[in-house]
Amino acid sequence: MNVVVEIPSVLQSRCGVPAELRIPAASLGELFEVLRVRFPELHHSICDETGHVRRHVNLFHNSSLMTDKNPSSVSLTEGDVVHIFQAVSGG
Repeated sequence: MNVVVEIPSVLQSRCGVPAELRIPAASLGELFEVLRVRFPELHHSICDETGHVRRHVNLFHNSSLMTDKNPSSVSLTEGDVVHIFQAVSGG
C-alpha cells in the first residue's frame, strides 16, 4: 500500500527529492525507515538521531497535526497523505 508524502520546497532543493513521494508503508515507523534507507538526507532533515521527529518539523497525517514527536505506531492506509512542514521563526 502506498501513502503520499508531500515535501516542502526547501527540503526538495536541499535533499534532491520531488514535491511528492509515494512510499509503501503501513505505519509512520515504516515510512520513516523507508525514508532512512532511500532518502537518507531527507530522513535526517525530519528525524533526529533517536528517530524522533525534530522539534522544528511538523507532520500532518491527512489533515491532523501529529503532536507526538515519536508517532511511529500511527497506522497508515492506502492513499493517506503525510505533509511535512518546517516551522519558521524569527523576528
